[in-house]
Amino acid sequence: MEPPESRAADETAGSSPPDTVGPPASGDAGTAAGDAARTADGAEELGGISRLSVTSRIVLALAVAAVTVGAAVHLAMVFLHVAPTNTLSQKYAQAINGYIYPEFEQNWKLFAPNPLQENSDVQARAEVRKPDGTLVTTGWVDLTAMDIARIRHNPIPSHTEQNELRRAWSFYTDTHDDQNRSNGLRGDLAQSYVLRIVAHRFGPHLNGGDVQRVQVRSATAAVGAPPWSTEKIDTRTYYRVLPWWAVSPEDFT
Repeated sequence: MEPPESRAADETAGSSPPDTVGPPASGDAGTAAGDAARTADGAEELGGISRLSVTSRIVLALAVAAVTVGAAVHLAMVFLHVAPTNTLSQKYAQAINGYIYPEFEQNWKLFAPNPLQENSDVQARAEVRKPDGTLVTTGWVDLTAMDIARIRHNPIPSHTEQNELRRAWSFYTDTHDDQNRSNGLRGDLAQSYVLRIVAHRFGPHLNGGDVQRVQVRSATAAVGAPPWSTEKIDTRTYYRVLPWWAVSPEDFT
């Protein structure tokens, strides 16, 4: 016969809840360990920003805000430029055009019913003053051919090489008549744009002298008909020669 104390101890042990006696099951231990690991990872991720100083956080927030605002403004301007005419585009036409032209102008001629069927090269020459004071005129330099040479076999050509000169010339012809007279408010801007491109291509010093003036022309020739076509196309080259433009030191900066 057991002593009363032993029986009381056994009864107390038997009445204890199962989850308070013995080690936890292996599944419960794995879950607890996983939760702890995820908590540690989350704390570590948050710690990357929390470890920054107050100044760094402010700079980061301002940079994100500036990029966001800039992207929103750019998208809004481009949308208003390409969208059908509406109240906003009419009211802010000057601001929109000032932002879009000439760098972000949209051109859809590739998808037009009558796409371009001619090759047009922009060429330029310079008047150079030699150290002895004499003026010498260079030969015509095909700037378009130089751009094409840089683009050919280049898997990632730059936007400048592909479009800068071509769009600048298109901008000029759109704002000038056949007599090279400006037909709109943007004529002077178009002329300055072409002039600065040519000046940068030549540089202030050329052939042992200083560049004084530059002259630009276009050489345009229609694309010939395919061999199977009976269409007769004039493929001769036609030139449009612009007047001489004086350059200043600011044009080379």
